[in-house]
Amino acid sequence: MKKISAIIIAATLSLGFYSCGNDANMEEKPAEAAKEEHAEGAVELTEAQMKSIGVEIGTIEQKQLTASLKANGVLRVPNQNKAQINSVYPGVIKTLLVQPGNTVTKGQVIATVGNPQFIITQEEYLSLTPKITLAQQEVTRQQELIQGNAGALKNLQAAESNLRTMQTRKVSLEEQLRLMGISPAKLSGTHLISVIPVMSPINGVVSNVTVKIGSYVDTNTPILDLVDNSQLHLDLFVYEKDLSKLKENQTIHFTLTNNPGKEYDAQIYSLGSSFEDESKAVSVHALVKGDKQGLIDGMNITALISLENITAPAVPTDAIVTMQGQDFIFAVSEKQEAHAGETVFEKIPVAKGTTDVGYTQVTLLKNIAPNTKIVTKGAFFVQAKMVNTGEGEHEH
Repeated sequence: MKKISAIIIAATLSLGFYSCGNDANMEEKPAEAAKEEHAEGAVELTEAQMKSIGVEIGTIEQKQLTASLKANGVLRVPNQNKAQINSVYPGVIKTLLVQPGNTVTKGQVIATVGNPQFIITQEEYLSLTPKITLAQQEVTRQQELIQGNAGALKNLQAAESNLRTMQTRKVSLEEQLRLMGISPAKLSGTHLISVIPVMSPINGVVSNVTVKIGSYVDTNTPILDLVDNSQLHLDLFVYEKDLSKLKENQTIHFTLTNNPGKEYDAQIYSLGSSFEDESKAVSVHALVKGDKQGLIDGMNITALISLENITAPAVPTDAIVTMQGQDFIFAVSEKQEAHAGETVFEKIPVAKGTTDVGYTQVTLLKNIAPNTKIVTKGAFFVQAKMVNTGEGEHEH
């Protein structure tokens, strides 16, 4: 009987210890959770660490920034700055003097075309000169006969009509020769031209050559295409609600959508007066200024349109880091205890606004005390330290 009682007492004590153990664990859990929360939302750095990674401390400042509007668009070259070059007369391509990528000037010979008909036209033109001389002499003779009452008026009229016909034909042939690129004044019976030049009508860059030497071309056959980028402009698509913010001569900064590394400038010269297709976007036109190297008709661009100046809370752009799609800054925490010689930083979520002159407007998504010290330089390294610390504790 005594033996049974001893067993019962032992079992009861064991249960008591187990219960106490559980209570102790439950009391410790909040402390551990707090420690994990502290590690997840904050990080401690010593003065030596801050100095080695270049962390600088400052405050959120009131900065005058230039507000801007973001818009998408496309590069365009006006049709008057494009040319599809054809031969005025049919013939065979004898020479091609340019290739894609070449820069040409207005009036430059880019190809030559040959055709025996060119010689026939010149021959007819040259033969008209003596015929016109004879026709003029005949008119003079008929006039003298009329004056001596020895001629008929109808003969004089026929002679004058014949002279006018030949003079008109000569003018027509002269214009045809000029269209061929042949100077009528330089023609002679011993100097006829069977190959005529094809000249560029504009300054530009050769974008495409569609024929080769020996190709037969007529007036409908394109020889090559030219593009003059000097008047390259942007077609921007701006929504109706933002249109009132824009005006002529406004400055635009833009980058290529697929290559944002280089920035270009443009200036608004025209605001659209109708919506594009079924969208609520209006086309805004801007002329590209300065360097146009690497810009091609049809490229997609992303533009930043400068608006009015605003004064807003701002931090250096490098003070903002992004974690899992949310932007943060790091503030010196006054709520969490730091070890001697260390500073505790906690991440403060923010919403970014206008960026200008190296500063970005921020809206705090968590309240902090006025004039709270923040990391103004080296935020990326503080972020890295926080991530590494979190990983280490997680593994432990």
